[in-house]
Amino acid sequence: MNTVVKKINIENICMDYINEAGNILNSGGLVAFPTETVYGLGGNALDKTAAKRIYQAKGRPSDNPLIVHISSPEELKDIVEYIPENAGKMMEAFWPGPLTLIFKKKDIIPYETTGGLDTVAVRMPNHEVALELIKAAKVPIAAPSANTSGRPSPTKAEHVIEDLSGKIDMIVDSGSVGIGIESTIVDVTSEIPMILRPGYITRGMIEKVIGKVCEDKVVSAKTLEDIGEKGYRPKAPGMKYKHYAPKAELTVFEGDIEKVIAAINEISKTERDKNHKVGIIATDETINRYEGDIIVSIGTRADESSIAKSLYDILRSFDSEDVDIILSESFYEDEFGCAIMNRMIKAAGYRIVKVGKDEI
Repeated sequence: MNTVVKKINIENICMDYINEAGNILNSGGLVAFPTETVYGLGGNALDKTAAKRIYQAKGRPSDNPLIVHISSPEELKDIVEYIPENAGKMMEAFWPGPLTLIFKKKDIIPYETTGGLDTVAVRMPNHEVALELIKAAKVPIAAPSANTSGRPSPTKAEHVIEDLSGKIDMIVDSGSVGIGIESTIVDVTSEIPMILRPGYITRGMIEKVIGKVCEDKVVSAKTLEDIGEKGYRPKAPGMKYKHYAPKAELTVFEGDIEKVIAAINEISKTERDKNHKVGIIATDETINRYEGDIIVSIGTRADESSIAKSLYDILRSFDSEDVDIILSESFYEDEFGCAIMNRMIKAAGYRIVKVGKDEI
């Protein structure tokens, strides 16, 4: 398959390209497109064949649900059974934006889109190109991240080209995304709304709008035992399978920053003595204190949005550098930091080293 790439300037959107992409989606084809979080791989959410093509292109497990994207809140009533009061409040506060809500689905949404579940995950992206594309398609768009399943999510079109060129019909290139990690997911089908995946919209922000919420055990899990991986059925994307992973083995270090720096340098020396190429993820504050082959700053701790925006790009960059092992600091400064760490822990396959006073 020849994958067409169309560059669209968000400041001056070419509607001819948008309409071309919309026609592809409406007729069952696949189009990768930007959102404010990451690039998505879009297909007609009402078309079971298109949904199957998404899973096939990504190599994605078929029980991992897809998120349905709409261009206005009014479109929601066509695909869900009912809209709880709490959901309405969150939609008013955070849509368009990086918040996905899970509802009871109507029959119009096939099980191929929902991973076999009776619920459907829905969001309204805060990106003009994405919104115009959904309008042009004239159908809701199912869109997981536009990457090979398990790899770091794409934050620029080059990442999509690397993973999916030749497997999909079109890639819409509008440059780098704004946030850099996937949307927060909240299940509103239970009496107390439950966060299934953390993101830019934090628990504290949600509780200011609707009051008490709870979290699924997978949100704060640091080991597979915490999840109970065997027999666990994901209710939403990013809950079960290893995600966001670079090719090299990633290990995350938790604890006092001075102890973390010492531990990373010690392991870096050991691995380099074995002729292993070592990559280190530092911050602006610590980058000059490490010894390794490829040392990069992920951003500054004073602005964790800079860390989120760089995360997947840095993980992918290590692939191109052919490093053998990646060592990284952890980031837990606030609730958004916990969302970043949710991704890093999954990328590391739950390899976490806790550095205590007696360990260095």
